[in-house]
Parts: sequence; C-alpha cells; structure tokens
Amino acid sequence: MDWWDAEQEFDDEVLGRETLPATFEASAERNASRIAQRYKGGVYDRSLAGTAVPPAPADDYGDVTYAGMQEIVRYLAAGFRDLGFETGDRLGIFAHTRMEWAQTDFAALAAGGVVTTVYTSSSESQVQYLLDDPNASAVVVENAELLERVLAVEDDLDLNFVVVMDDVPDGSGMAGAVRDRDDILLLSEVYERGSEVFDLDSYESWVDARDPDDLASLIYTSGTTGQPKGVQLTHWNFRSNVNQCYRRFGQRPDKGDLPTIGPSATTLSFLPLAHVFERLSGHFLMFAAGATVAYAESPDTLREDFGLVSPTVGTSVPRVYEKLYDAIRSQASESPVRQRIFEWAVGVGQQYHTTDDPGTLLTAKHRLADRLVFSQVREALGGNIDFFISGGGSLSAELCALYHAMGLPILEGYGLTETAPVIAVNPPEQPEIGTIGHPVQDVETALDDTVAGESVTADGQIGELLVRGPNVTEGYWNKPEETASAFIDDLPEGAEKTVEGEYAEGDPDDPWFRTGDIVERRRDGFLVFRERAKQLLVLSTGKNVAPGPIEDGFASSAVVEQCMVVGDGQKFVSALIVPNFDGIRDWASREGIDLPDDAAAVCRHDRVYERIEQEVASVNENFESYEQIKQFRIVPEEFTEENDLMTPTMKKKRRHILEKYADEVNMIYEE
Repeated sequence: MDWWDAEQEFDDEVLGRETLPATFEASAERNASRIAQRYKGGVYDRSLAGTAVPPAPADDYGDVTYAGMQEIVRYLAAGFRDLGFETGDRLGIFAHTRMEWAQTDFAALAAGGVVTTVYTSSSESQVQYLLDDPNASAVVVENAELLERVLAVEDDLDLNFVVVMDDVPDGSGMAGAVRDRDDILLLSEVYERGSEVFDLDSYESWVDARDPDDLASLIYTSGTTGQPKGVQLTHWNFRSNVNQCYRRFGQRPDKGDLPTIGPSATTLSFLPLAHVFERLSGHFLMFAAGATVAYAESPDTLREDFGLVSPTVGTSVPRVYEKLYDAIRSQASESPVRQRIFEWAVGVGQQYHTTDDPGTLLTAKHRLADRLVFSQVREALGGNIDFFISGGGSLSAELCALYHAMGLPILEGYGLTETAPVIAVNPPEQPEIGTIGHPVQDVETALDDTVAGESVTADGQIGELLVRGPNVTEGYWNKPEETASAFIDDLPEGAEKTVEGEYAEGDPDDPWFRTGDIVERRRDGFLVFRERAKQLLVLSTGKNVAPGPIEDGFASSAVVEQCMVVGDGQKFVSALIVPNFDGIRDWASREGIDLPDDAAAVCRHDRVYERIEQEVASVNENFESYEQIKQFRIVPEEFTEENDLMTPTMKKKRRHILEKYADEVNMIYEE
C-alpha cells in the first residue's frame, strides 16, 4: 500500500513530541493571520464579546485569527494563575461545544492544569461526582442555568473559584451570586485580569514546566454500564494521536489532488467537546494543523450552519448521519414526483458506487442523478465538503455507500476514550466501506479469539481487539481494580500480533489494553467492527449474535427510526422498534390510510405493524436464520439523551431501554 509507506516516511513541522499548549503555541506562530475560530452571533450572551472579540452579527459568524486566539488563551491562563490556579490543579469545563470551550481548554493546560469534563446534560448529583471525584479546584460553566447546578452541590466540593462564560442576566436567580461573591467571575473578568498581569516569561515557564508524559485531562466515560470512570490521558497520549491522524489526513506530498486537513481546511464542530472524539478530531488535530474551526449553534441548526460556514471536513457519529439523511429524504418527499426522482437517484448511486466497471449507460444515469439530486444535497451542506469522518459507533455500510454515491464520502474510524481515541480510520486513498479502517501508525494490535463464537472467516480472523501504543491510557483515575482488569501483560495463547508502524520499538513489556470490542481483521489489514463483547447476545441455543449490524440494517429505512435487538439467553432474536412517524404518515397518506394522531395509537395500528414487518423481513434477508428478528414490538418514544435512553455521545443505554420496556420484551418471550 503506497499510502501506508508514505505515512511512515512523512515528516512535517506539525508532527512532534511536546505538550498540547506548546503544540498550540507553535501553530499560532505559523498561522498567526489565518482564521482559527468562527463563532455565531445571536446564540450566546458571551461575556468575551466586546472585550476579547467583537460581537458577531445575529445569525452569522465572526472570526478569530490564530494570533487573536493565542492572545485570549494567554490572558485566560494568566487570569487563572492570578486566581490561585496552580500546576497540576484540576479545572472542570461544564458547557456546550463553543469557541470559549476551546479557549478555556488551552488556557487551563497552558497554566499547568488538568482539564476534566462535564456533560451539559449532567444532573446535580452527576455534576457533584464529576467535579468531586477528580477533586477539581475550579470550574468554568456556560451560563446561569449550569452555574445554579454547580452551586446546588458546592458544599460537597472544594472549589476555589467558579467562572461563567456568558453574562448572567437579572431574573436568572444567579445574578446576585455573581455580583456579590468574589469567587464567582465572568470569563471576561478572568480575561481582563489576565491582560493586566500577563508576563510572557512567566507564561512560557508554565508551559515549559509541563512534560509530555504529564496528565492533561480526565475524560469520564459516558456510563453505559455503570458509574463513569475518569480516563487519564496525558499530553503525549493526545499529541501522539494528533501525529497518527495527521500522517493519515495531513498535507503529505504524495496526496496530489486528494483533500487534506491543513491550513486550508474548515470544520464545523458540534459534537460534545467533553467527549474524546471531538476533543481530538475537531479540536487538537485541527488547531495543530492550522485549520479553521467553526462552532454550530446546535445539532438542530446543522443545515443552516453548514450553509453559512461551507466546511471542507466534518466529524460526527453515525446517529447524526442517519438524521441528516432522513432530513434530505424528507425534503425530497415533499411531492410524489420529487420523491420518485430521489429514490431513482439513490438506486443509481448505489449501483454506480458498487460496480467496478459502470459502463456508458450507468455513467450517464449517474451524471443525471448527480445533476438532479446529489449536487443539490452537496450545495445544501455548503458545497465544499471533501469528506466526513465517522466515529463513536458503528455506521451502516448501506448508509455509508449512499453518502459516497452522493459525492459525500464518509471515512469510518474506530477508537475509545482510553486510546485518545483513534485506533483505526479509513484512508482517503483507499476507503473500504463496511470497515472501520486500517490501524494508524505506532499502534500495535492483537486479537483474542477466545471471546468470540468464531475465530476465523474466509476473509480474516475474529476476536476481541487488544491494542497498545503511545496513545493508550495508563488507567482510570482512583480506580486501580478497574485499571488492572482493563489490561493484560501477556497475549493469550494463539493470539496473532501485528505491528503497525514503529511501535515495535516501544517497550516490549508494555501491557495490552482490552478494548472489549469484537472485530474482524481482514487479510489486507482493515478492521471490521462486529460488536461490543458485553453486548453480544448469547442465545439459549449457544449461538452468538451481534445486535449492532442488525440494528444498522434499518439506518436508511424511511419508516424505522431506531431499532434495539434483544434476545440474550433466549431461543431467538427479537427487537424493539421506534417508527419514523413522519415516514409512516407519508406512507399512510400515499396508501389512503387514515392514522390516529396519538403516537401510541399509531404503534398499535395493524397496517403500521404490517408495513414495519415488511421492513424487518427486508433486513432479515441479509442475516443468517439464527440472527433474524423473529418477533418485534413497536414502541412510541424515541431513545434520546433527554429520556436517559441514550448517552451524550448517542449510544443506546441498553440496560435502561430494557428496564423501560421490560413488559414488552417479556410478552414476546412469554408468547
């Protein structure tokens, strides 16, 4: 693989071994006049607006250059130090993804601190745990609402100061606390304080005092299987992963006309920066490369923000790509004619993308489909997308192929919080749909085939993925038993080891991290995700069933919004299915079926059941008999973060879903 050899030989000023604030400083010097950040007006009451940055126009974006961002980061770092923040102290960030999150992150790291993250959906008790467990001495919150949540539990915390990003209005219930207390400040006040005391020599001494092997951040797992664990990630864990990803996506001389991530790249950031995926791919990597990071107003305004920003690259999780495709298809369904054209174009696109030699007729059809449909979809997303990157879950191969057919290639990758996070990702030179890509350089992998039901296929080997490399955590904060169980010193007998890149020169005694994921390693080195080992269903017949691929089979369905496959310990596989109510009503309208207004009543409608039964039968065709859904129940409520059935990173909380719908599942198997 020529691209793989080129990755090994690549050298560039972006690559290096230093701390994260040193990486940012070097990039800011190289790219001083380039745009670093874009921020939207009319969304937040930013306290920095009018002081550090000018207010952005309502419903449009303002810009911050790298030189401007560097000054903000430096002054905030000086302000934190002036407030008593010291080397090694922990600072929590409790806010949505936005410009100030990134600035605060680099400032706290430059001040010598450790950043710990809190999801905005966290309850008071969760906030207390996520700030108390790391013994945070300070927290930066977004607004009055989140400030109130912190102050409700402050007696159980040891905070020296609290900072609020937005102005706190009268009537919020928090204005008095900000006005009367010396230990609660606006971010603008920290900035102004820092601007008064800033000294370049002192600043550089704080940055120089930190070593790449020092702790940089504690990122708490989303808690799908219990209490969140604080993953310890050093500067070098993150920095080495920046190197690994930049070797794959950076401006290598061999790439020619292929798109890259560099100073000319722009990304639209909207995933939680509290999660490791966006923190690395949409933050540390982008700023190291000198790219522009624009911040979306919210996931609900993505189409508008894509149009305003015109990004060249985007990172997201599978659920967002599913939602985005649903929105595209819904718009195309506004009239029967447009819907038929869209469906025809999708069919042509799929056929064209999967045919080695399309021929003259199919090529002509694809050009027409592109002119009538696909070009409009690309234009709706700003018109400049080179590629998307998908991570944080398994992406349907069918949906991925649809995006490729529309000229919007999705490069699927894989990683975990514990690996900072990228282990593998598809290269732009050789994207393999249906895989999670090829391991990045310096990552060593092995497979434990004692976990999966089968160990070898015609294409490769299957087992639990074991990894080690410079991006792998040393363990969990204050949890030695969990750390010990996550690693093994020696490979299981018969486990096949591969070396990707130079990690063969690492310490041969380094332990192996157990990912808990069942993967297939193809003979060409690409990995195929099968299932989380803990989510693997073991039927009473002894058969192992991976629910993920079955659920992904509904990703492009017009009438199924979500599916959760169940059946552990049972004789057969069944499912809980959430309808796509808009799609169901469109279908019913075309068929002349009068549906009730109530969602629960729609789920009980015989014709709706029959329509979804057809969809289930279609998906079943792609699986072995023992993997097929034999029975299902339709449930009216979408799995979301708000109802505690999804994590902030859009993964199903299976245990919670099973508890909520225990009666429905019991009825299936009692019958």
